[in-house]
Amino acid sequence: MILTDELCDKLCAAAHEKSKELGIDISFAVCDENGLPRVYRRYGEALVLSITLVPGKAYTAAVTQCKTKDVASCSVEGGSLMAIQTNDPKITLVAGGYPLFVKGKIAGGIGIGGGTEEQDCAIAEYVVSVFEELTK
Repeated sequence: MILTDELCDKLCAAAHEKSKELGIDISFAVCDENGLPRVYRRYGEALVLSITLVPGKAYTAAVTQCKTKDVASCSVEGGSLMAIQTNDPKITLVAGGYPLFVKGKIAGGIGIGGGTEEQDCAIAEYVVSVFEELTK
């Protein structure tokens, strides 16, 4: 298993560190390659809505192997993934979900929520960079 408890704890710490740097409270989730939950954390007074959205972002990123922002752009009418969320109600089309890859193979997904789209994505990109460094 790539996403050990220890690695998940380090990813949580990285997300929390970056959110504090940006001055926001977030929720953070990690799931495995099948979209099954590994960890969920709500820091401070993160938005209540993030409790639902963030695990969905991680799930979506893992099972589609794409950023949720990219899945959303493909799910519009006429898009290659049009109405994907109606076929799987766990699919979340809100930015802030990122897949985790090791040597080109999906290892899981993360979800961040609580800030603006830009803030959530900045935190996610930072966490992905930490993950990549730790799994070299």
